[in-house]
Amino acid sequence: MTRSPHRVQLAAGYLLHHRPWRDSSRILEVFSREHGRLTLFARSVRGPTAKLAAVLQPFQLLLLSWSGRGEAPQLTAAERAHHCPPLPRECLMATFYLNELLIRLTTRHDPLPELFDHYHATLEGLRAGAPLESALRVFEKRLLEVLGYGLNLVTEAHSGAPLEADAWYQFRPALGFVPATRDSAGALAGGSLASLAQETLNSTRELEDARHVLRAALGECLEGRPLSTRAVAQAMLRKAVR
Repeated sequence: MTRSPHRVQLAAGYLLHHRPWRDSSRILEVFSREHGRLTLFARSVRGPTAKLAAVLQPFQLLLLSWSGRGEAPQLTAAERAHHCPPLPRECLMATFYLNELLIRLTTRHDPLPELFDHYHATLEGLRAGAPLESALRVFEKRLLEVLGYGLNLVTEAHSGAPLEADAWYQFRPALGFVPATRDSAGALAGGSLASLAQETLNSTRELEDARHVLRAALGECLEGRPLSTRAVAQAMLRKAVR
């Protein structure tokens, strides 16, 4: 007796990445709310007659159906959950960066509904005009928290003393924040750390300090592996200033 294939119907998800497979198909990397990140084979979705080509777009909330018990089941249907306006063009590189973080740092078939909701809220916020840099930093902070690597933005690493808004600190990955002076290399304002904890980043100083901390923390999680989107963004910046 053969077992019937595992079927999932109309699961909420986002397309993170895709690549060609054979003549008219694609291999999709998707992030679903209830099933986590997974790979799907999508047959006959390339070419002028492919009906799903316009549906399978990144940053659009999708309802996905698939069938199969292996590591990469087959997509059987896809539709948009609702109509979403496109993201502002200036946000595209940054949101592809978020997709790469999800691919690199999440485990396949591990449901993370809270992280899915954070990702969805970030995209919706950017569509509504939320400041890009602040939105990125808040998502990075929440990503680390959901994955179990959240920052201790309350107390010093060694003494356990509360972080003070008018003091200065250095961040040491895998340890935390230690006291410093304003002139110390990589000195971080205590007020910036308080704003990061409250997710109320506004000033240039707060955003720069948050970027420094979160980049170091994510680098620890990535174990030194470079991010493709970051390299592309840096190359584009160098080309723009020539």
